[in-house]
Amino acid sequence: MFYYFGYGSNINLISLRAKGVDPIQSQKAMLKGWKLKFNVQHWFRHEGGMGNIESTGDPDDLVEGMVHLCHDEQLASMDAMESLGIAYDRIEVKLETETGPVTAWAYVGLPDYLDGSCLPTRRYLNIIINGARAAGLSESYISKLSKQSLLPEVIYPEFKAPEGNFPNYTKKSLSENPKLTALAGAVFDMSEARSKLRIIERLFGGKDMTLFHLKRHDSSTGNETIDDIIKGNISDQGKKYLNTYLHEYNKEFNYAGRYIFDTDQEE
Repeated sequence: MFYYFGYGSNINLISLRAKGVDPIQSQKAMLKGWKLKFNVQHWFRHEGGMGNIESTGDPDDLVEGMVHLCHDEQLASMDAMESLGIAYDRIEVKLETETGPVTAWAYVGLPDYLDGSCLPTRRYLNIIINGARAAGLSESYISKLSKQSLLPEVIYPEFKAPEGNFPNYTKKSLSENPKLTALAGAVFDMSEARSKLRIIERLFGGKDMTLFHLKRHDSSTGNETIDDIIKGNISDQGKKYLNTYLHEYNKEFNYAGRYIFDTDQEE
């Protein structure tokens, strides 16, 4: 088992579980002498800046969050989701908790992915604040988070697939093509993606990412299913979020076909 310090969206247990990590137990924690930043570039530009922590050496500075006790086999999943060695490094930090000091892993941004002009989105900050409230973090810290400047939202029209004779893919045929990924009924080819997006091939390749993205929205309950998506039983905010990602996928990748959901295969 290992301890992991979540200070950004991973304060929120719904968000953490959407990444495939279900902790054994969690408790509030403080990291003194550090500051919270939002200066790590997201894989996709429209998502703005992700959370980061930077050491200041000033004992008056602190980052509040949750320390999670996790199973060893979940560390590889965390490393992949946090782009270990590319966007983030993993270091040990010494935390203060109500039950005593804890040494835990934490992810810190690497220089190539740092951008001081980045701002978080409303969605991302909501996930952090909702998690902070559920965890019982201090009102002063939550108030400071609430005053954070945000990235302006871009509103997209309904996504329309390009016209043409494109193939259909199922879960099985998609899995046989590691350069392809699917989202909300559309399939995209990632083989010509820009360099900073190639790191997601091992996470997205050969898979439908609809539920992954939907469960990363701040309106998610964490209980959505493929059947909910097929029947349209998801929130309007969730539908809007998936539509935004369809446009962003279409910018970053090449449209390659249609994805046919099969509940017998998906669940």
